[in-house]
Amino acid sequence: MISVREACERLVAQVQPGERALLRLDHALNRVLAEDIASPLDFPIFDNSSMDGFAVIALDLTGASPESPVILPVVGDIPAGTAPSMTLSRGQAARIMTGAPLPAGADAVIPVEATDHPRNSENQLLPDKVAIFHSALPGDYIRPHAQDFSAGHIVLKKGRWLAPQDIGLLAMLGVAQVPVFRRPKVALLSSGDEIVPVDQPLLPGKIHDANSHLLSALLNKCGVEIIPLGVARDNYADLETRLDQAVLAHADLILSTAGVSVGSFDFIRSVIADHGDIDFWQVNLRPGKPVAFGHYKNIPMLGLPGNPVSAFVGFEIFARPVLARLQGLDEVRRLVVNAIIDEPIESDGRESYLRVVLTHQEGVYHARLASHQGSGNLLSLVLANALLIVPSEVKSLPAGTTLQAWAWEIS
Repeated sequence: MISVREACERLVAQVQPGERALLRLDHALNRVLAEDIASPLDFPIFDNSSMDGFAVIALDLTGASPESPVILPVVGDIPAGTAPSMTLSRGQAARIMTGAPLPAGADAVIPVEATDHPRNSENQLLPDKVAIFHSALPGDYIRPHAQDFSAGHIVLKKGRWLAPQDIGLLAMLGVAQVPVFRRPKVALLSSGDEIVPVDQPLLPGKIHDANSHLLSALLNKCGVEIIPLGVARDNYADLETRLDQAVLAHADLILSTAGVSVGSFDFIRSVIADHGDIDFWQVNLRPGKPVAFGHYKNIPMLGLPGNPVSAFVGFEIFARPVLARLQGLDEVRRLVVNAIIDEPIESDGRESYLRVVLTHQEGVYHARLASHQGSGNLLSLVLANALLIVPSEVKSLPAGTTLQAWAWEIS
């Protein structure tokens, strides 16, 4: 057996980021940026008002108060989207809307709430004059030109997973096409004569196909394109036929479950060995010791165990780093925390990933086991919100020990 770390390093070393593509902005959400994005603009593009109100010269409002307002003539109206040509002189005001450019000469904005101008009536005519009840300082309620960033500033870095706010920023900057990495194609295969589709009745000795749906859901969250290969029977020819479909579809990775152990009907390792190579097939891991990695006709292939929990754990440990690499990401996005275990824990000396419930108490994370840790107990994953990592060669730990956990939700 090899260590989990060595297995991960071997896997990631075998893959490279995919090709790049230019996508329309509205198709770029949840894709990985393939280049740095430098702003083509200063932002804000011009000095503008952060409030509905009146553009003024601050010095004119010295001493203004509700008891002694300053009354100024209103010499212009500046709606958003216009370019004012006026120059404000001492003793003048101009009505201005949020986002509108500041007129020349003005150095402050007075919010409408600090004036006698009614705020909520529709179709307001421009008043001849306005009473202002507060003084101002230069810069009040102004968003100055280039306050956020200047043209040429790197606003989004290569390798970023594009979120909704990123899409909004790109739109604001007028970036209509976005350079991203191509989605990896992952061929997904389950195997076993005991597996039947979820919509078919169970006959004696049969079980429903949980792994295809579990792994499909995980792959979808990773933003990849799935090539479904179905459920292979426990014979060499059917496995070979289905794996050849992955070759024809130009898959970047083949992901399989079951058939990688040492049973009499576990054929996947044999098929891989005959049409490629096997790098490793056992990892010092619990659950999920029988993990195989190799190549089928030059396509990287990761074989996970058949037990659903082992398949889930194997995906988190091994498949995620590979998929991250294929998408141009430098690292896997994980929520990693340190947690105090609230009960003694027993292990068998393998590096163990235990299903636990994390809670946050007085600034500290605490962990307790989520049901029993059998590798077929999928309900324990539903109850859990994290995987607690017990290092290799550790067989028992007392309550109060602090360990690292990979969390997906914390109560």
